[in-house]
Amino acid sequence: MIVLLPPSETKRTGGDGRPLRLDALGSPQLNELRATLVDELVTLAADREASRHALALSAAQDAEIERNALLRTAPTAPAINRYTGVLYEALDVDSLRGAAAARATARLTVGSALFGLLRATDQVPAYRLSAASKLPGRPGLAKRWRPVLEPVLAEIAAAELVVDLRSGAYASLARIPGAVCVDVVAEHPDGRRVSVSHFNKAHKGRLARALASTRAEPDDVAGVAATARRAGMRVERHDHRLTVVVAA
Repeated sequence: MIVLLPPSETKRTGGDGRPLRLDALGSPQLNELRATLVDELVTLAADREASRHALALSAAQDAEIERNALLRTAPTAPAINRYTGVLYEALDVDSLRGAAAARATARLTVGSALFGLLRATDQVPAYRLSAASKLPGRPGLAKRWRPVLEPVLAEIAAAELVVDLRSGAYASLARIPGAVCVDVVAEHPDGRRVSVSHFNKAHKGRLARALASTRAEPDDVAGVAATARRAGMRVERHDHRLTVVVAA
């Protein structure tokens, strides 16, 4: 089983790894586009106004542009430790120990607008590029990623169950045949349900933790649902979709 996480806009700074080496990342089929995007971001960083426009940044966020300028020379950290935010706080991968930590390392992956797909251990620098970013004079990222990323994900999905926890913008970068997709809804006392926005990430983080660390090896949506329920979550199955139901 592979658990595919969304990235986060916020990322930890620093790291103690060597500067970025694309040839050391998983899925080498993606390296040509990875290298192109890195080059484009480094070049774009020389123009602050253009960077702000393309990356939807304010002047107060110019440090993000500096990160992009240093993409090829900055220190790196494992992808699973680079990303921060609500989902990653709920996942809390650093608190896992022993076999659970080893299972998490093997199962967790991250969808990235810059790198396409990352293993938990892939060493990457801090950067700024979201799925909705539009680099000057270039097609949208979904149009660029789909032809190269979809075959990679299809190959993975043919061998293992993929649980896709990406948000809509990142899911648009590449479709995954047969993946288990997850929604989160809040249920009111009268039975009325609404989609969860902010806390959606926290509940997906909890689910990711349960799936990453379980001794079980779910190979279908029923197995994923069973793992979630053992973790105390209320879930419902709908074909290849799983709905996490929380109290409003």
